[in-house]
Parts: sequence; C-alpha cells; structure tokens
Amino acid sequence: MKNALNPTSVRKPFGNYNHGLLVAPGASLLVTSGQLGIGVDDVIPEDVTAQAELCFKAVDAILAEAGMTFADVIRISGFVTRREDFPAYMAVRDRFTLDPKPVSTLIAVGGFTRPEFLVEVEVTAAKVI
Repeated sequence: MKNALNPTSVRKPFGNYNHGLLVAPGASLLVTSGQLGIGVDDVIPEDVTAQAELCFKAVDAILAEAGMTFADVIRISGFVTRREDFPAYMAVRDRFTLDPKPVSTLIAVGGFTRPEFLVEVEVTAAKVI
C-alpha cells in the first residue's frame, strides 16, 4: 500500500522518517487540521513532551474516527516554538509512528494562537479501501 522512497542520491533522513512515500491508487485520504497540546478539559501542560502527547492522542482519535491508525499516516508536519524542543517532540513522534515511517517536516515557529502553546501537529493519512 505504501512504498518508502529514499533515493541514494539524497542524504539519508536525519531521523525516523522517510523522504517519500508512494501510496497505491484507490486509497482513501485523510488530512487533519493542526492539533494543539490542549486536553478536552482545556488544560494546557507546561512542557513540550506532554503537549506533544496530547497532539498525537488527538490525531489518534481523528484517525480512529476515519477507521484508520498511525499505520496509515503518510505525512506529519510538526511545529514547535523552540529549537531545543526538537528532541522531545521527535521522541513522542517516534513512539506514535509505525513502519514504514511517514515523511516528516519539523519547523520552529514564532508562536501559536496562545502563548502557552508550544507544539502543533498535523497529519495526512491514506488507506486503501
């Protein structure tokens, strides 16, 4: 259903992701909005790890609603407000993602809608139906 693409003419990925994934024709496509590190109780944890876990749990719930799992995720875009939070974010991402690893982009941004937000995650998933 998904074929990882990591050409030898391109530097190998910096982390646990692939440069490209080729999805088979006829797949159902899911695109999420960015999920922030806030619980249904409106509590926002103070650290990036706890916020990232909430982001990925929210994505997991959206995937489940679509009849999908993290095995169907083909792209992750992560956004953090501090470069020093890259390793903590990537550790959470790596716990949730499955093989073949999705393609991944991680960007440091100036901020989100509220200053207490430290991370946001959006995904694209595809599943042959």
